[in-house]
Amino acid sequence: MNKKLIRIITALSILSMTVLAAGCGNAGSTGGTSKGDTVVIGSKNFTEHVIDGNMIADLLEAHTDLNVVRKLNLGGTSVCSEAIKKGSANNGIDIYLEYTGTGLVDILKMPLVTNKDEAYNKVKKAYNDKLDIDWLKPWGMNNTYTLAVKKDFAEKNNLETISDLAKIGNKLKLGCSMEFIDRPDCYASIQKKYGFKFKDADTMDVGVRYTAIDNDEVQVIDPYATDGLILSHDLKILKDDKHAFPPYDGAPIVRDDVLKKHPEIADVLNKMANNVTDEEMQKLNYRVDEEGEDASKVAKDYLESKDLL
Repeated sequence: MNKKLIRIITALSILSMTVLAAGCGNAGSTGGTSKGDTVVIGSKNFTEHVIDGNMIADLLEAHTDLNVVRKLNLGGTSVCSEAIKKGSANNGIDIYLEYTGTGLVDILKMPLVTNKDEAYNKVKKAYNDKLDIDWLKPWGMNNTYTLAVKKDFAEKNNLETISDLAKIGNKLKLGCSMEFIDRPDCYASIQKKYGFKFKDADTMDVGVRYTAIDNDEVQVIDPYATDGLILSHDLKILKDDKHAFPPYDGAPIVRDDVLKKHPEIADVLNKMANNVTDEEMQKLNYRVDEEGEDASKVAKDYLESKDLL
């Protein structure tokens, strides 16, 4: 074999090995750097919900291979509900925390249910059947609506229950959220169950409501049972003795197509089942609303305290 032929064969061999190595290298690189699917976490536009949204995101980041995108503080119930119906593929979201009473009455337009287990079972089945959305296990806190007054005002007027409030309600001003006015399980339910209307019902943002009651501009406000500002403003929650408000047990809801593709989401988020009491949630909210801490830090601190991160 002459030298020229040997050089040609050698060159072709080197070229073949280079191409093969490049191909193997590319294949290995693609497998090694491939990222998991993306899920988008949403939340409503109030403190507790932003904390909960961060908890969901933190848990999935820590315990799955999913890429987690946070779209927190989106807006009210209708905004988040429409966003999860769209899904992240259509610029919506895939997961957020919802409350049983909200899902049952506000979204599904079903009758009020005062038994918490019945409410959860009904909303879980209806969401799956009608919306292709799955409810995971409730986290423990019942973020129900309440009516609250100053403690000295309660003492002066002998107020312990909403039935007591009904006796003087038509002389009082209520400061509340827009949702409290619009939703059938809130102000409308109070009127139906207790048979009275306030003299005025003014819609206000959360901070404004507390300032208004501090300054006696309103006498009654509509905090959630887990609202941290109840502590700092020395308010008294009036007992809902006629059960106008349904249970609002918080649980993550997930698009069915996402959960079928990634069942590990349920395993991870169900670690939070019955893990957060009303009092614990109230304190977390207090840290953000009153002490000015960042909601993401508060969420992470709590998960770490429960050995979940």
